[in-house]
Amino acid sequence: MSDVSVVCSGLSFSWPDDTPVFHDLSFALGAGRTGLVAPNGSGKSTLLKLIAGELRPSAGSVSVNGTLGYLPQSLPLTGDLTVAEVLGIAPVIRALDAVESGDVDEKHFTTIGDDWDIEERTRAQLDRLGLAGLDLDRSLSTLSGGQIISLGLAAQLLKRPDVLLLDEPTNNLDRDARHKLYDVLSDFNGLLLVVAHDRALLDRMDGIAELGGSRLRFHGGNFSAYEEAVRAEQEVAEKNVRNAEQDLKREKRELQQARERAERRASNAARNLKSAGLPRIFAGNMKRGAQESAGRAGQMHASRVGEAKARLDEAGRALRDEQRLSLDLPDTQVPAGRDLFLGEGLQVRHAGRDVFAAGGIDLSVRGPERIALTGPNGAGKTTLMRLITGDLVPDGGRIKRGDGRIAYLSQRLDLLDTRLTVAENFAAFAPERPEAERMNILARFLFRGARAHLPVGALSGGERLRATLACVLCAEPAPQLLLLDEPTNNLDLVSVGQLEGALHSYRGAFLVVSHDDRFLAEIGVNRWLRLADGRLETTSAPGA
Repeated sequence: MSDVSVVCSGLSFSWPDDTPVFHDLSFALGAGRTGLVAPNGSGKSTLLKLIAGELRPSAGSVSVNGTLGYLPQSLPLTGDLTVAEVLGIAPVIRALDAVESGDVDEKHFTTIGDDWDIEERTRAQLDRLGLAGLDLDRSLSTLSGGQIISLGLAAQLLKRPDVLLLDEPTNNLDRDARHKLYDVLSDFNGLLLVVAHDRALLDRMDGIAELGGSRLRFHGGNFSAYEEAVRAEQEVAEKNVRNAEQDLKREKRELQQARERAERRASNAARNLKSAGLPRIFAGNMKRGAQESAGRAGQMHASRVGEAKARLDEAGRALRDEQRLSLDLPDTQVPAGRDLFLGEGLQVRHAGRDVFAAGGIDLSVRGPERIALTGPNGAGKTTLMRLITGDLVPDGGRIKRGDGRIAYLSQRLDLLDTRLTVAENFAAFAPERPEAERMNILARFLFRGARAHLPVGALSGGERLRATLACVLCAEPAPQLLLLDEPTNNLDLVSVGQLEGALHSYRGAFLVVSHDDRFLAEIGVNRWLRLADGRLETTSAPGA
């Protein structure tokens, strides 16, 4: 597969309303694993669709050398499809069944081609992705979101692709399914291009491609190496900006001093000429000569000031506009040992069956604990969070809640009124705060000026997260227990960093459902729980 490649030449693309996405983008990729990173809205998914042929460029060309496999972020599948139909093997399976039953019609052999072992290969691929025992006749409507993603990847791998494009493949996958996917992709030896915010996946890449400003910058090594390189670049850029600022101040100071010297010389020369009694024409010539000399000196210093400004502008362009949240939230502080939630023998019945094991589950949250709740998809983690908030009444067991407010951020980020602006939503959560104070708080969450008056429905996923955090963390009264359900899904890496910063500033207790080990490590989790097979158990940190 040494000749496998993706080549984009002079690629341009705009949406139907003429909003540009790329202009004259050119790059080439060969065999190897590459992670594609950029803030949300930069065009990562659009670029994959252009390479896959799902979109047509307005200018330029895309060339793919090799068999292509493409897994989009949202799979266009309907629930009445079977597993075999999603995998694209249903016609071959039917042809094999016909031949085995004695039907030797040539059309069956044409359908089968070289895929006589398709069922064995399919079973092996499903097993590698954690889908062992999945019935090929099973309806898609009975599968979880994570199972559907894994099934979609299996469908692409069964094509034996030389070029594989994946868009956020670990979204909705639980921890076990993620690690199975990591192992499968580690064995892929063609050209792999992955859009992801999953840092553990990106750390398994051979290189990182950063998309921005119709340009693709390539960095050798995995995501950790990329982060270190960017950090070093930014340190140099910040030093260059500081030096350029000092140069500009010095040049401005020297320009002012030159002007003052010229004015003093002109004043002294005028007095000397007058006292010397020289002829008027001679005095005029001397005055003009002094003015021209002063003008040349002034132009020289002004030119140096202009050059210093240009150097400062150039140094500033190398700085990344990746603003981090820097907060102080003392109102959320919870004393150690305070009981915030106590549940004993909790049980919920759904569709006629118990969600949890016999005897239910027990959970206590005390003081400023930082709890990670892990477990496979469908184990009941979201159900447990709804019990904690009171959105769901248990069918068995006993609950006692503390006096402090409990706030819940669901995966859908649907807490805010999308018709209202960010400022209007915040006013509804903190009506007693003066308007000036509310606007200052929103500015700390990076909603400054006109950004605070945008309707929530017009915000990106990362912006909506920040707006929701502002309303939840700075509401009245401040929450003492914060529940977060898969908060990093669909967030870009900058937004994930901003969320980590907000949670570091939060002084209360939180319980977070996440399959992102790196995120959980960054936010200082000090208690790990796992919900599986209906039982809630204390575990150690992954990798501990």
